[in-house]
Amino acid sequence: MKQIANFLLVGLVLIGIVVVYDGFFIVEEGKQAVVTQFGRPIGTPKTAAGLYLKVPFLQQINEFDKRIYIWNGEPNQVPTNDKTFVFLDITARWRIVDALKFLQAVRTESRAQSLLDDIIGGRVRDMVNKNDLIEIIRSSDWTIDRMTPSNQEPGSKPKRGRDVISDDILELAAMATPQYGIELVDVMFKRVNYIESVRLRVYDRMISERKRIAAEKRSLGEGQKAEILGKVDRELREITSEANREALEIKGKADAEATKIYGEAYSQDPDFFAFQQTLNSYSKIIGNNTSLVLSSDSDIYKYLKNIRAQ
Repeated sequence: MKQIANFLLVGLVLIGIVVVYDGFFIVEEGKQAVVTQFGRPIGTPKTAAGLYLKVPFLQQINEFDKRIYIWNGEPNQVPTNDKTFVFLDITARWRIVDALKFLQAVRTESRAQSLLDDIIGGRVRDMVNKNDLIEIIRSSDWTIDRMTPSNQEPGSKPKRGRDVISDDILELAAMATPQYGIELVDVMFKRVNYIESVRLRVYDRMISERKRIAAEKRSLGEGQKAEILGKVDRELREITSEANREALEIKGKADAEATKIYGEAYSQDPDFFAFQQTLNSYSKIIGNNTSLVLSSDSDIYKYLKNIRAQ
């Protein structure tokens, strides 16, 4: 009898330990929990970290993260307002702000991801359909002539830009998530790309633009070349003119000096000077092997006759 009592005591102790152990639960930092009994929520969500009580065996703990979750949409092609298809890859961040609503409407994170596929994906298609391609591919007003396909107006600039469109998508999608206990933090374009047919048009546009820029550069270079050559030619003419002026000036001085010397020589011996001048004149008009007939009254004959007489 005593042995049976001991067994009962041990059993009661074990049952007590299990009951006490199952009657408490801990909510860790960064977590939140909802207590349910037979599938129905009991009380308010436990959002603060700490130790809590529950009815053993009858109540269950549904725990959720407070952390921010990442949603990645399925990349797909979406038409823009100007009937151009663009390849979009969208991402978003979300968190559970009302664990009770989330449990009642969604229950699991995987179902929440599927729910956001419809909510965010639909808003993305709506906003992209309302905007031109030029608004989607740029997030600033930087000139994008070289990046837009040929059906875009040259020199077009985005009036809103991708960042504004992202904010619009977030605003629209965020209106639909509170009923599920979800808060959208942000929505972003992770990747924007052209489909193949549009990409080819973009490449053609870029090639044409590069050729136009190259032609402008060549034209500018030719103009600068002509300007430089004109400047060089002008400077060359100025240098040549200055050199000719200096040469004429030097020649004039030399002629004056020669005339002065000739004058001094003439004044010292007029006959010799006249003879010298006569010889110079004949040396200029008489070539090699030339026969010269002199008259008796010519100057050279007179000088030669006087020399022979002496």
